[in-house]
Amino acid sequence: MPSGSGGVVVSGQAGSGGDSGGGGGGSAGADGDAGSTDAVGADAPAPDAFSVRDAGMEALRLPPPVATWQEHWFEHNQLLTRFAYNDDVAIYVDNDVDKTMVGWMLPFATSMWQYTRKTYGEFGTEGRLYLNFHQGRYNGAHSDPYLRMDHDFRNVTDSGPGPWPATNFDLFTFEVGRIVEGGSNGVQGAATFNVWRLQTSELYQYDLYLAMGRMADAKRVFDVYTAATQSFPRAGTFWFRDWFYPIWRDHGRIAVMVKYFKLLSQYFPKTGAVYARQLTFGEMVHFMSGATNVNLKALATTAFGWPPEYDQQFTAARAAFPQVTY
Repeated sequence: MPSGSGGVVVSGQAGSGGDSGGGGGGSAGADGDAGSTDAVGADAPAPDAFSVRDAGMEALRLPPPVATWQEHWFEHNQLLTRFAYNDDVAIYVDNDVDKTMVGWMLPFATSMWQYTRKTYGEFGTEGRLYLNFHQGRYNGAHSDPYLRMDHDFRNVTDSGPGPWPATNFDLFTFEVGRIVEGGSNGVQGAATFNVWRLQTSELYQYDLYLAMGRMADAKRVFDVYTAATQSFPRAGTFWFRDWFYPIWRDHGRIAVMVKYFKLLSQYFPKTGAVYARQLTFGEMVHFMSGATNVNLKALATTAFGWPPEYDQQFTAARAAFPQVTY
């Protein structure tokens, strides 16, 4: 196996290089100009500076990941081969993936995962992200955090059916957002899933692309998610436009979600290292208010309506979790 410079190891032939991800509007585009803030929403602040460590300039500190990985989840049964890795990321492919197309994956995923760990904290002792790719099978993607045995206690995304040019990354970036929600602060479970389902991955993608300097991609997902409606908790809900984006914009950007996950890990009921139950809608608004240090009832009323049930849940949440203040 030839090794690259310093801390990058690649198997096989890498070229210059799956499915469009998470409602992000098809294949991802190339990097955009830094440009004006209009590129990412009329009132979006300029992105923070983020510099990826050059994985090729650092010696490996961790043991190499396994050379092959036999799938044993859902309908997956492929023997995956390690294609490339460093201390941040390991890339695995099945036998049908065109390896001349996927040389772009390691630097892209390294930048993505370094920003994620820098922002949200560590995900396990090893801390690596494992990205599995298929060609011609397993339409769609799934993910798992390191806290679950289903994928051998690894942070993993598993994507198909390809192909995998350098414009096809929305699918797995969306799934990394699910790892963040499902494994932050050493607690297993997306405890707010019943309230907002997969919507936090939209904000994760948007913030990530800004941080990586991919302004055209940030604008692309911003436009798609701003226009997208959901049927929950009521028909015609704009989760991104009316809830997540205003909170991100006005209350400290992605630090709000970091604090939200931290507050849950500190105060929401757990059984061992697993959340004991799902939040109610009112509990979500209470914990998000704690994350912003502002009572978000008015914003929630505009975005979702405020029936008596929500008011009862919100009042009960404030009584049950007085440590969450605003």
